[in-house]
Amino acid sequence: MNDIAQQLLTLLDVERLEVDLFRGLGSGGETTTRIFGGQVIAQSLAAAYRTVPEDRLCHSLHAYFIRPGDPSIPVIYQVDNARDGGSFTTRRVVAIQHGKQIFNLAASFHVQEDGWDFQHDMPDVPGPEGIPSRAELRDKYIDQVPEKFRAEFLRVRPVEIREIDPPEPFAPKPSSDVNYMWMRTDAAAGQSPQLQHILLAYTSDMNLLGSSLRPHGITWFTGAAMTASLDHAMWFHAPLQLDDWHLYAMDAPFTGGGRGFNRGKVFSRDGRLVASVAQEGLIRPRRK
Repeated sequence: MNDIAQQLLTLLDVERLEVDLFRGLGSGGETTTRIFGGQVIAQSLAAAYRTVPEDRLCHSLHAYFIRPGDPSIPVIYQVDNARDGGSFTTRRVVAIQHGKQIFNLAASFHVQEDGWDFQHDMPDVPGPEGIPSRAELRDKYIDQVPEKFRAEFLRVRPVEIREIDPPEPFAPKPSSDVNYMWMRTDAAAGQSPQLQHILLAYTSDMNLLGSSLRPHGITWFTGAAMTASLDHAMWFHAPLQLDDWHLYAMDAPFTGGGRGFNRGKVFSRDGRLVASVAQEGLIRPRRK
């Protein structure tokens, strides 16, 4: 395993302080100015998993972002053992910094059961081969990035992303809200089903809110909008192995009132629907 992948696993490995109290690193995620939303989702899920029997896997989680996370200090995660039932287990997690909640999450865990099977088909899109990586795209635009931001812009990330039809970052044009990307991470190789969920929770916040920006010809680099994730929900449907390519098929059926609603489906390379995601985000116009 390479050093970048190991850094991601270290970032998501919360430390137990007490029976239901955990601590996670603040720095080291996708961004340096505030804690990346996927990081606090994943660390919260990791804390919850540390209190759940191993035969129960998360089937759904629902979360709210309350305050921006401060990457200069750790995050404290307090787990509430809401219920341990015959087949379902429920946990609530509160993330705390500076004595205040920055995030809270409710998650449900289920024993394995048999039942009817049905799923939507995976979209017919080009495979990841031949699509430029995130690093290759950023190299292409480095001359348009101010000097003081270039090192952070080019920093190697542990999740490999290949976007299908990405917008021009600095001169975007209005386009469809339909938003596809392939993703994988070496950190997932040989890991448990629980850690596959934690890693997917981390990656599920990548590019999702960008679906709401596409119809308006906006990207994070244009400075036209103040953006932030407001809430996040996930449903885990089937086993996954995130060191192999997965397609993240996203769209944004509604934007209004300074908010954008985004949906995502995660498919394995062989077409299995392994997870669904929904998120509302702030997309407030910046006043000039």
